Amino acid sequence: MKEEEVILLRAENAELKLEVLSLKALVSELLGKLNKNSSNSSKPPSSDCFVKKTKSLRQSTGKSVGGQFGHEGSTLKSVINPDKIIEHNVNSCCCCGKDISILGTLKYESRQVFDIPPIKLEVTEHRAIIKTCPGCNTENKATFPIHITQPVQYGFNIHKTAVYLMNYQLLPLQRTSELFGDLFGHPISTGTLNSMNIKCFENLEPFEIDITQKIINSAVVHFDETGYYVNSKRQWLHSASTKTLTLYMPHEKRGKEAMNAMKILPEYRGTAIHDFWYPYHSYSCSHGLCNVHHLRDLTFCNEHEKSSWAKNAIDLLFAIKTQCDEAKQQHRPHLSAEQILSIETTYINLLQEGNREHPPPPPNPKGVRGKIKKSKSRNLLERFEQNRKSILAFMYDFNIPFGNNLAEQDIRMMKVKQKISGCFRTMSGAQIFSHIRSYISTIRKQEMNLMNAIHCAVIGNPYIVA
Repeated sequence: MKEEEVILLRAENAELKLEVLSLKALVSELLGKLNKNSSNSSKPPSSDCFVKKTKSLRQSTGKSVGGQFGHEGSTLKSVINPDKIIEHNVNSCCCCGKDISILGTLKYESRQVFDIPPIKLEVTEHRAIIKTCPGCNTENKATFPIHITQPVQYGFNIHKTAVYLMNYQLLPLQRTSELFGDLFGHPISTGTLNSMNIKCFENLEPFEIDITQKIINSAVVHFDETGYYVNSKRQWLHSASTKTLTLYMPHEKRGKEAMNAMKILPEYRGTAIHDFWYPYHSYSCSHGLCNVHHLRDLTFCNEHEKSSWAKNAIDLLFAIKTQCDEAKQQHRPHLSAEQILSIETTYINLLQEGNREHPPPPPNPKGVRGKIKKSKSRNLLERFEQNRKSILAFMYDFNIPFGNNLAEQDIRMMKVKQKISGCFRTMSGAQIFSHIRSYISTIRKQEMNLMNAIHCAVIGNPYIVA
């Protein structure tokens, strides 16, 4: 064989090898996407069609199913002074048939029925009395209450009920109108309902300013973002949460531009809890990464890439969490120095094990550009190497949680809203709902009476929360 033919064959062989490597990487990537579900990634459970569920990440508590020992049950209890009493008389003896209707009552047995009285709108007419002064003939008219501004209008109770139904019970405008028609015999137009929402939104401006500053001053804040559809176009809903505060903001962007617009992270100096979305790391606060996300990703690596390192990492995270939970139950402020040293040593050994199992990919062949495709396990291993302090933040400070479940719980009902009503038609509609829902979520967290809080917002005096 001629030397020229050998050179050509070698070049062709090298090209084929590169093509095979590229195809293998593509197949691996496609299989990875196919094998992802809600238990090993951040995909929602609704996407798990025709996929066999894997074991839950939750660990058994050892408790039996149902109510636990010592739990106080609740049941309907009779009242001492009922609103209405109906007596059922007995007129004849059940044995001999003798007439006993004129006899006095010896005793009685009672049963109580709790029910709602018939519901109807109550119309109150306000009349401003007009009188003429006999001395100067001046006509004098009484002043209407400040909130009575129209010849015919709806009262605050209807206003707050509408806001409650649309923003807490998540009813769309049309169904809210139908509900008022079905229950009260008086359907309210969708335009009027929308105006009620807008008025409440405008009244909540002081609340938003106040809660934004309170979140900035918090030691630990949970951040998250999710897709949010407006006018059939994908936008993003951003959230900032603590145990007692919630703030939502829709924005067309997912990254730093939106985070800056929320006006929290640029000034925040506490610990931000989030997943590994890169823009969060551009802010100069401390960071705690969500280990629930890590457990899902590690489960995928263990199940579909057969990574023993991933399985050991899962076991280590659970072991650390168990030690922290036990220390909290014993009212200890932190782990002992010996425990921390032992965990850090195990963590470093685990990284070394991972590097042996998943070594860095070889450099690109000469003349080949672009990033080298890495396995999911390799990418996750590098994250664990570069972000050790953020991953183990919950171990160093017991005020920092293991995961970002609080933010995910706060966002969940916002997603339910879109499942019920579909996407928002305008960004202003999304902003109005998010703003009011921030108020409602915060009131719920602080265990205040929600209807009273909405009433105060409707009249222009929203609660200023602690």
